Parts: sequence; C-alpha cells; structure tokens
Amino acid sequence: MDRNIEKFDICIVGASLAGNYLCYLLSNTNLKIAVIEEHKEIGLPLQCAGIVSQKLVKIINLPKEIVLNRVKVAKIVAPKGKFIKLSGVEEPYIIDRIALDRLFHEMVKNKKNIHYFLGEKFKTVEYIKESGEKLLVIETSKRVLKVKMLIGCDGPLSSVAKSFGITNKILYAIQIRISGKFDEDEAAMYFNPRWKELFGWIVPEGNGVVRVGMACSQNLTKNFQYFIKQLELDFEKKIEQQGGLIPYGMMNKLAFNNVLLLGDSACQVKTTTGGGIIMLLTAANYAANCIQKCFINGNFSRGIIKKYYETPCISTIGKELKIHYLIRTFLEKFSNNDYETIFQIIKTSKINNLITIYGDMDFPKAIIFKLLKNPLVFPFLIKFTLKYPNIFIKLLKILIK
Repeated sequence: MDRNIEKFDICIVGASLAGNYLCYLLSNTNLKIAVIEEHKEIGLPLQCAGIVSQKLVKIINLPKEIVLNRVKVAKIVAPKGKFIKLSGVEEPYIIDRIALDRLFHEMVKNKKNIHYFLGEKFKTVEYIKESGEKLLVIETSKRVLKVKMLIGCDGPLSSVAKSFGITNKILYAIQIRISGKFDEDEAAMYFNPRWKELFGWIVPEGNGVVRVGMACSQNLTKNFQYFIKQLELDFEKKIEQQGGLIPYGMMNKLAFNNVLLLGDSACQVKTTTGGGIIMLLTAANYAANCIQKCFINGNFSRGIIKKYYETPCISTIGKELKIHYLIRTFLEKFSNNDYETIFQIIKTSKINNLITIYGDMDFPKAIIFKLLKNPLVFPFLIKFTLKYPNIFIKLLKILIK
C-alpha cells in the first residue's frame, strides 16, 4: 500500500439502490462520503423482477416514469396446474429497476461531499489506530482510503460481509424479457418441488412485454427450460436475458466495529418472494440515523451500531423476515398433493376474502394469524405440525412475541 491514502468519513461499497439511497439520506450532512462500485454503470447488470408493493411511495417520492405497470391479480399455480387468483388493495408496482437504482445517484452525484468511484472493486479492509482512534484502511483496485465507517451494500456475494465472517446462502436466478399475450393486470407464480426454494414467475411490464424468470439453488438451466416449455413460449423470441443472485435465509449479523451491512449483503430479503426493496429502504433509514449518531458522539463501536441500527432492524423487518423464512421452509416441504390440497381449501373457503383484506406481500404476520384460526386450514396445519414440529414451533414463537 504505497499509494497515497485518500481520507473520507464514510466508504459505501455498492452503488445499487441500497448504497445510493443511503447516500441520499446522508447527502445533506457534512460527512465526506466515498462510494465504490465495481460496475462501470449504475443499475447494470439488471438482476431484479421489479415487482414491489405500493408501500414504496410511502418511503420515497417515486417518479411516475419509473412505474411501468401495476398488477391487480396474483395468479398462483400449483405443480399439476391447479391455480388460484388472489386480489386485494395491494396492486403492486412493476418498476424500471435500473431507473430506480439510478434515481438517488442522480440526486447526489453533484454534491461536493460525495464522490463516486465506478468500475472499482473493493479488495481489503483493516483496522488501524491513529491518535487513539480506531479507523479503517480500505484498499480497492485503484486506490487506498482511510475512513471512520464502512458500509457494505455490495450484494449477495458481499466482499465486505466476507471480510467480517458473514456469507450468504445463494439462489441462482434467470429472467428473460419476451413479447407475449399475457394478462397485463396479472402476475403469476408457478410453484414446483423441482425449484422448491422459490418459484417461476411471469411479471407483465406492459406494452405486450413480460418478464419470465425463476430462481433456485440447483439445476437452474434445466428447470428453466422445463418452465419455458410448460408455458409454451418460444425461447428464441426473447428480447433479452438476465441472470442474477438472490441471498436466501434469515437476516445476518449487521453490526461490527466501524462497520454495518445493508441490503442484500445483510440478507434483508424476503425468502417467500426474493424481493427486498421495502426491507432495504426501511433498514437504510435506520442506518442513516445510526451513522449520524456515531459521528455526533464520536463512537463507532459495535455496541452503538447495534443499538441504533441492528436492534431496530431486528425488531421490525427482522421479525417479518423470519416469518417469510419459516413460510418458505413450510413450502419447501410441500409435495404436489400438498399444493393441490391447500389450493382446494383456499378455493372452497373464505380464505380468499381474508387474503384480500389482510394480505401483505411485505409484512405477513396479520394474515398468518388469521389463517391459523381458520377451521379449514387447521387440520392441514396439524398434519404438518406432526411431520415437522420444529418449524411450526418456531413460527408460533415468532408470532406471539
């Protein structure tokens, strides 16, 4: 490290939505911020199906041009073809994810206290002491930085997280954009034990274009080919193809001395859907508050970061992410017949009405409570309790806290 050391207050690694939004939240402070992004263009490569709840507009001011479509119906398809259609007040947005990633970058890129370094890769971090103060020395592929805080927003394979002993379990995803005759008011999810960790999806962008994709841990190419054949789509007519990674599991440890993790690097992702936009935006607000308190108090210890960032995350989005994970754990155990049974229960009961009223794609606790009280669902759950008691007990513990 014989190069000149550049001094900043904060280094944010990763300039996708998590890093850019956090940067925006801190942009009116006096903090000098460096943002390191390994790709040369913000938002690329695209790695998102782009469906998000309308809670988005309660957190950020969303420009109309970023919203490509809205869907009114969720079609959920069982392995043997039986399906149910659910609708409610949610009506999620189909967004231009590249534009959303770039939105906050455009807002802050000309700020004198913010410096973006694109096409530059984070390599190492080490602690040093200077005048009795613990600092971080960060080496990238092009420079050396000395900072007081490091923020890891660098995705599912986060190098920052790995530097502190954190690794994510990963799902592999593939998605194509293709023209087709699909209902533009309807998003579809195809469940199958072949791709048990998530589902296949059809997300309508509008203007006759849909996003068709899938995520799983094994045999992605083979499973996707099977899915495309099932849909009777001509793969050769695709407009473009994208690949990506999705962190899978429960939220990681978030706080370290002088360091915090945010977004995919922290596994702040719903395992039921693979989405995490609402979760990461919520966490970013806690992170911004925590960072400002650290600088006001001159205290960058794990204890203070845990108090003002990790603990609020655990008590809010963390509880919901645990429920998502346990729901997904249940679904991974489902056989083809189990899917048929639960779909039949939903069709022949008032559960559809419950989902319409209480369904929430981000915070499922309320609807889970209602389903547990339903007399038609209860016998089905008893069967699963006997087969997998540990999962059910964990779910109940989370619900009653």
